[in-house]
Amino acid sequence: MKTLFSIPNGITILLLSSLVIFNACKKDDNGPGSPSGLTPDADNGGITLPSGFGAITVKAETGKARHIAVHSNGDIYIKLSELKDGKGILVLKDSNSDGRADAETSFGGFTGTGIAIKNGYLYASSDEDVFRYQFNSSNVIESPNAPINIITGLPSGASHSAKAIAVDDDQNIYVNIGAPSNACQLEDRTAGSPGQDPCPILTNAAGIWKFNAQNPNQTQANGIRYATGLRNVVGMDWNSSVNNLYVMQHGRDQLSDLFPAIYTDTMNAELPSEEFFRITAEGQDFGWPYCYYDHLQSKKLLSPEYGGDGQITGRCDGVEKPILAFPGHWAPNDVLFYTGDQFPARFKNGAFIAFHGSWNRAPLRQGGYFVAFVPMNNGVPSGDWEIFAEGFTGVDVITQPDEAQYRPMGLAQGPDGSLYIADSKKGKIWRIIYRG
Repeated sequence: MKTLFSIPNGITILLLSSLVIFNACKKDDNGPGSPSGLTPDADNGGITLPSGFGAITVKAETGKARHIAVHSNGDIYIKLSELKDGKGILVLKDSNSDGRADAETSFGGFTGTGIAIKNGYLYASSDEDVFRYQFNSSNVIESPNAPINIITGLPSGASHSAKAIAVDDDQNIYVNIGAPSNACQLEDRTAGSPGQDPCPILTNAAGIWKFNAQNPNQTQANGIRYATGLRNVVGMDWNSSVNNLYVMQHGRDQLSDLFPAIYTDTMNAELPSEEFFRITAEGQDFGWPYCYYDHLQSKKLLSPEYGGDGQITGRCDGVEKPILAFPGHWAPNDVLFYTGDQFPARFKNGAFIAFHGSWNRAPLRQGGYFVAFVPMNNGVPSGDWEIFAEGFTGVDVITQPDEAQYRPMGLAQGPDGSLYIADSKKGKIWRIIYRG
């Protein structure tokens, strides 16, 4: 079949449609197409993906992986929650460009969750501090044993101590400080115990703090409480297309255990919703502990510790609502806005969310354990969310998180637009490519 194209000067260009098709499918970092030379695993590393996508096992085991980042040269940086050979940051290199790691180094004698690369620096967090490393002209960390401590002495309780981080385009860094509490009760996780009002935890936790990413030795007092009323945030990302911070909140637990006269176990399995928030202005309040979101009723409800009955909104009428909500206890542990051009156009500026998986959804099936995709337009969801990658558990039904073979934890984008997924159990790393 032949196609004719006419241009204004009257010259007719004859093109074979087969040539057009070839060029459209050819590898190009600025357009959809499979990166040249890469072959996905025959079983996609044990996971299921949409048609046209394939997965490469970058490395089967790296340790207790949390968040990950990929540098402009393709090196993968992994933050570990347990030290491996005395180090907490792992670096994977692919010297023969087959998509699989063939060299591993490490540095940083601290555990933690957060890691990010921005403007020539690597940022990494422990549960109390945030460190900055500089890359040299060879794209290697210049002084791996002497990082700059840019934030120190952050609160770290017995629960929700992970310090997720995100860096914007103006040299600001955002740090989650989770609430060391379920619902700010006088007696935490105690049936019938009322909530503290006002909740004293909100002064120094349960929110996002903003700091200058360049200044050393800052304490929490040097930061700005950028957003409050967030019980715990592990997944967060800066969306440069609209210049806003987005976060995924972990909702509270034990509604039926603590208030059995109001909530059944089945209601508790679905509630409260896991909330996807867009922070558009400094000082926004997202409601914890006074409010929670019910996606079944599509409204913010007053928490039972503060007089709620599962129906009334009360003081929650004016509280910020999520841009999207998911069923309860799925544990959203990372969010990534896709800015690459390798995947089809509908993925551009959309959000990938890694759900780590639930522990308390009985009597319903455990939920989560997959990576979702949310199409976005102008900073808000533009269609229904969908499951992008699943099969991490290895079996159809699990009753406890330990039964899952893998648990999606960290997300990162490579320089060619590939999507990387990290597992928290063994530290398996997948690289997702689009094959067309």
